[in-house]
Amino acid sequence: MKADSQKRSAILTAALHEFAAEGLAGARTDAIARAAGVNKALIHYYFADKETLYGATLDHVFSGLHARVMAVLKSDLPPREKLLAYVATHFDYVATVSAYPRLVQGEMLRPQGSPHIRNITKKYMRPISAALKAMVREGIAAGEFRRIDPAQAAASMVAVIVFYFSSRPLLQQLLDYDPFDSTRVADRRAAVLDFIGAAMLTRPRPATKTTQPRKGAR
Repeated sequence: MKADSQKRSAILTAALHEFAAEGLAGARTDAIARAAGVNKALIHYYFADKETLYGATLDHVFSGLHARVMAVLKSDLPPREKLLAYVATHFDYVATVSAYPRLVQGEMLRPQGSPHIRNITKKYMRPISAALKAMVREGIAAGEFRRIDPAQAAASMVAVIVFYFSSRPLLQQLLDYDPFDSTRVADRRAAVLDFIGAAMLTRPRPATKTTQPRKGAR
């Protein structure tokens, strides 16, 4: 059973990179088999066809994101800490699963629509979105977040987190350094945390000091 699980996982990992690089139409199951170190027949043993494998790959990627961020969003952390922990967790997942942005973009832009969108939305994205909006409402009620639209805030956070990675080809041409060097990714992580924190969190007002004039002062 463990060996079967490892082989299936290897196929999904190889499929993730193949689908991200070539899209559904251009991906080849023989290339996936080579990358996974299995024979092509084994892929068809686990997955009926390429579309089924593609759907399983999407499920694998989105379930990983869902598990990580929901653990934070459902925690008992105060809103301020929860916000920053969520942003860091989401960023780290996208940074670690480097093919994630390209795969997701390809799925969202499929010309004929996708049979997988409904399942992904229902199982993963709606729960994450609902938890994000609940966190924003909680933070507003606690006076820790500015009074902002929870739905717009949730969409903006995801955009700021993911854009850097989904724009990889552009950034590599635009910048005079490698934006995906580990040091640059760490810099971006810090910038994203700072940016979202500045946009959403309230800041305590500095204490006002009342200076009393000294006796005899003019």
